Parts: sequence; structure tokens; C-alpha cells
Amino acid sequence: MDVDRWRELFQTWQKHKLRTFLTAFGVFWGVFMLVMLMGGGNGLYNGVTSNWNVAKNTVFVWPQATTVPYRGFQPGRAIHFTDTDLEDIRREIKEVRVVAPKNQLEGRAVLKHGREEASFEVNGEVPEILQVLPVKQLSGRFLNQTDILQKRKVTVIGSRVSEVLFGLGNSPVGKYISINGVWFMVIGTFESYSVGEEGANQEQTVFIPRTTLQHCFNQPNRVRMFALLPQPEVKAAEVERKVCHLLKRKHQVAPDDFGSLGTANIEEEFSQFQKLFNGIYLFSLMVSLGTLGAGAVGVGNIMLITVKERSKELGIRKALGASPLRVIRMVLTEAVILTLFPGYLGLLSGTVLWEIIASLIAGEGGSSEFFSNPEVDFQLAIICLIALITAGGLAGLYPAYQAARLRPVIALKTE
Repeated sequence: MDVDRWRELFQTWQKHKLRTFLTAFGVFWGVFMLVMLMGGGNGLYNGVTSNWNVAKNTVFVWPQATTVPYRGFQPGRAIHFTDTDLEDIRREIKEVRVVAPKNQLEGRAVLKHGREEASFEVNGEVPEILQVLPVKQLSGRFLNQTDILQKRKVTVIGSRVSEVLFGLGNSPVGKYISINGVWFMVIGTFESYSVGEEGANQEQTVFIPRTTLQHCFNQPNRVRMFALLPQPEVKAAEVERKVCHLLKRKHQVAPDDFGSLGTANIEEEFSQFQKLFNGIYLFSLMVSLGTLGAGAVGVGNIMLITVKERSKELGIRKALGASPLRVIRMVLTEAVILTLFPGYLGLLSGTVLWEIIASLIAGEGGSSEFFSNPEVDFQLAIICLIALITAGGLAGLYPAYQAARLRPVIALKTE
């Protein structure tokens, strides 16, 4: 902490204010852009994943119609899953950890409570569905295994359904609603973890025991869809392949009839999604590092000019006994400081700006389905700042070496 050295640095910068400002601004802008791109990328990622409320390794399978003839059957034959298929999957495919069969009323059912009437989606579920598609329980409880076995007429309703039928702030638990003329007791309410349209749709849904839906609404021995979770360390693609092979064999479908069963492999979709954002993240990082590199090169160029301008001064210093190491340290100190403070200011400015933006978003409702919780990977930002300072030091190393090599006699003759 040499006071004279600091005074000398400030005098040099004041002498060349515009040059110093432009060099420092290049470093500041590089770090600021890095922080803004990282925060924006993370906000976009968080916004999109907030709607990805399903388990990341889920496989969905549903029946469609055959597209090729097979064993005397003509194409266009409708496939229907049954409860026997459920038992066969559980028994034969050991790679499956969870099987959640699902039924659904066609169209939107008419729900009534007192004088209130509205149409909502009604799904027949099992307790295991919470491992596939979790929801936030607001009151009461969710469906349990006893509800399934005894075919109880109970229901868990979304927050929007509760608001429409019972009014805002009124608890529906223990009260009854009519679903297409059949009375059910409300045992709980739930809210979606998703935001935007996806969350709103889920909160307008009603869950009843799957077996009750089969019994009360004329869907005996039918399954609309299977949601499957693989065992740990088992790929979802393997479960998808084996389940489809089993169902095609049981329903007399050609092995190469890929249109007969509809599937959705969430693990594969999420992997592609991750690759997309990794590409965006890498691109942002490359742009930012390119800007930082340009700032470091600017620092190096300025230090070369500074050394040339101060050749006579450096010659006098060496003539008075300054060692080459002291001259190198003097030049490197200026290069590092010219990088450190603007870089730190860029990091601080970007972080503060994202905090303000996050506060404004929270004031408007917290998040959207495309942008939420913009956050900065502070550890990565610090690493980049350290790398920038190192680059600034390296950029000043050659000018410092040139200054250390100056011969006093030649330096004193420099104009």
C-alpha cells in the first residue's frame, strides 16, 4: 500500500482521462454483459421449468388405433387398455417402479353445489399419481388406497373449482358436489406447482378414485392411460420399449406398428430441453468471455502505450537504482487495478440490476410461464472476474517485460 504509488497512478489516469475511461469501460461492460446474460438465461430456464411439474423420467402410454394389418386384423382397429394390462405390467416388467393408471370422463363434466353449476375436467386417479405429477395440498387429504379398493365416492378438487362452487375463502372439505348427477364428498383441495396456463388448467381439475369412475360412469375394465416411473438407474427409454412390446403382444398389434400406441418420454424431452439451454448458456458465456477478452486486450494495448510514453521516466528510475522486478511490478499493478475495479463494478451493477428486476417481477405476481426468478451464478461470476484480473495481469506482462528491458541510456534519449 504505497501512497506515493497510488498518487502516481491517479495522476497518470487524470492525465489521460478519456483513454483510461474507455479502457475501464470495456472491462466493466464485459463483466456487466456476462452477469446480465447469465441472469437472463437462468430466468428463462426457471420460467420454463416452473411448468415442468411432471417427474423428469416419466413415461406416458395411451392407446390409439392400428395402422397396419396383423394376424387377420385390419388397420384402423381401436386399442383399449384394461385392468389386466395393469397387472401384467406390474408382474412382468421389473424395470418399472411405479404404474399409475388413469381414467377420464369424456369432455367436461357438469359439477353442481347448491345453486352453483360449472363444467370441469374429471380424472380418475390413484394415489401413485402424486409421484408422477405432484400437487400442493391446500386442505384435507388426497386419495388413498382404501378409496380405490372400496370405490368410495370422494373427490379432491382444484383451487379454482373450489372457488367457483363454494366461493373464495370457504372450505369445501366435508361437503358434497354432484358430478354428472352422482354425489361425491369433497375430502381435499389442491393447488398446482406450475404457473401460467399449465397451472391454471390443473387447478380446474377434479380427482376421483379411478375405480369409482369406472363403476359410476360406465368404464368397466378400462384404462385410459398409463403413467410409468422406472426403477433407479433404469432409463425411461427401456421402460417405454418393454411396456410397448408387452401391450402390442397382448392386443395383437404388429411390432412395427408404431402408430398404434401413443407415448411421451419425459426424460428424453427434458434431455433435449437441457441441451437447448446448455447451448444458450454456452453461447452467452462465449459472447461474454469474448467481450472480457477484448477488454483485457485493451488493457494490454494501453499499457504498451503507457510504457512507450514513460520510457524516459522509466530510464531515470533504472538509472537511480530501480530493479527490473520493481519496474515489472509497477506496470503490472497498474494493469491489474485497471482491470479489477471496473470488473468488480460491472459485477456489482449487473447483480443489483437483476435484484431490482426480480423484485419488480415478484411485485407483479412472482413469475410467468416463460421467465421467473432471474438469478446469477455468483460463484461463476467471481471465477470469471478472477480470470479477467489474471488476463489483465497477463496482458500487462509483455509491456512490463519491455519496460524492464529498457536500457537507461537509450530510454533517456527517447523523445
